[in-house]
Amino acid sequence: MATALIKKLEGFVHLSAEERDALTKAASERVRRIRAREDIIREGDSPRDVNLVLEGWACRYKTLEDGRRQIIAFFIPGDMCDLDISMLHEMDHSIGALTALTFAEISRSTIDRLMATYPRIHQALAWQALVSAAVQREWTVNIGQRNATERLAHLFCELFLRLRAVGRTHGDICEMPVTQTELAEATGLTPVHVNRTLQDLRASGLIVLKGRELRIPDLAELQRVSLFHPNYLHLDHEGAQFDANGGEIKPVVE
Repeated sequence: MATALIKKLEGFVHLSAEERDALTKAASERVRRIRAREDIIREGDSPRDVNLVLEGWACRYKTLEDGRRQIIAFFIPGDMCDLDISMLHEMDHSIGALTALTFAEISRSTIDRLMATYPRIHQALAWQALVSAAVQREWTVNIGQRNATERLAHLFCELFLRLRAVGRTHGDICEMPVTQTELAEATGLTPVHVNRTLQDLRASGLIVLKGRELRIPDLAELQRVSLFHPNYLHLDHEGAQFDANGGEIKPVVE
């Protein structure tokens, strides 16, 4: 159940078999399945658990009073929808399924126990939270500064690399079950503008988008066009010093 999460965390630390088993157990205790366009939790609800995406795609979003929606983040397998969300009294945003979704509800007490028992898991979850904040900053730059072509191309680069990090790509192909309307809601463009921009990206040979599948023939070129730098994803195994096979483990900071 926790394969994608383990792959993701092992981009930062080397986990032991015991640590992997502990994560798998935590992700298997309370598993829920919902349909596309159903919500995991809505704005105004009182959060209790940390939600871990196991299969399918979800998003974080805000809706204005007139019905307009802004997607603030995409969640793919291995993503936790806000590690510290249970500390809030009331949700200030919603989390909804974009596809049929399987996710684990992990209690705050289970998260606390994992981090107290396994310092490497604590380090890795803290790293994931920092990366999530970095992705959010990059999305702000994307909407505020990049043009339409750069916005969509940048988003495709990000999603491809995130999927590749959890073993969800096949060569230069990844799943892309996001509609043009959802792409518009994530990039601050209109659906019509998204449609035109996708046509331009296809015509230039930068992407092949067919059905629910995206192919990027030349990732380096797409990164160049979109002014994409992967540093904010921190995929360079920064926690290699926390090796489960004998490396240094920093003490848990209370």
